[in-house]
Amino acid sequence: MILVEPAGPINIGSVARLCENFGVHQLRLVSPRCNHNNEEAKRMAVKGKELLANAEVFPCLLDAIYDCPRIIATAGRIEHGGIPLCNPKEALNWSLESYSSAPIALIFGREDRGLTNQELLLAHKVLTLETMSNYPSLNLSHAVAIVLHELRCCESQKLKCKQKNTFEDDLATPIQINDCLIDAEDLLLQIGFLYEHTATARMSKIRALIQRAEIRPNEISLIRGVLRQMRWAIGKQNS
Repeated sequence: MILVEPAGPINIGSVARLCENFGVHQLRLVSPRCNHNNEEAKRMAVKGKELLANAEVFPCLLDAIYDCPRIIATAGRIEHGGIPLCNPKEALNWSLESYSSAPIALIFGREDRGLTNQELLLAHKVLTLETMSNYPSLNLSHAVAIVLHELRCCESQKLKCKQKNTFEDDLATPIQINDCLIDAEDLLLQIGFLYEHTATARMSKIRALIQRAEIRPNEISLIRGVLRQMRWAIGKQNS
């Protein structure tokens, strides 16, 4: 469970309690805007006090998801830059297909404005909850409760059906993808495919494409090998 810039200790404590209720073993906070271990938070955490006390704090979202092969973000906004949205069941069932035992990231944004489009692009799937269009905003802890309940239902159904994992490998990590995209952007600027003033927007589209492809580590290695060979060929041509 990852909360990005949470501002309310009551919400953080409530989320810690929910994590205990639904068997979530890690709570990660990205640049919290309050003291997440104050008395209000502890009072709301109830039996989640230990999880709250052990919550890890990270300076940015990319650092918080460094070891997560499958990443689900949540969005409550209508304006999300055309990023595909999933219903909870679709996204959460997908997360349970993970081959490895590495943690699955479930990301919730700021209480007042959620996650930015750039943050949403770090996720493989973005889920949204069906609420009334005239008042779609949910309290952070309420949204967490709904999603964790859905996750628990998906887990129970998976156990009943005894589904088998069909994946031979898990997905590339956010760090692997980000390093590859930095490498690609540098080369694309060098060859004139990208321009400084439009690079961010165009690379966002490339990032979205890579995320939808559910790329594997060996495929990232293949792409980076292609980039290295292109650089070598350009250097040889110019020498």
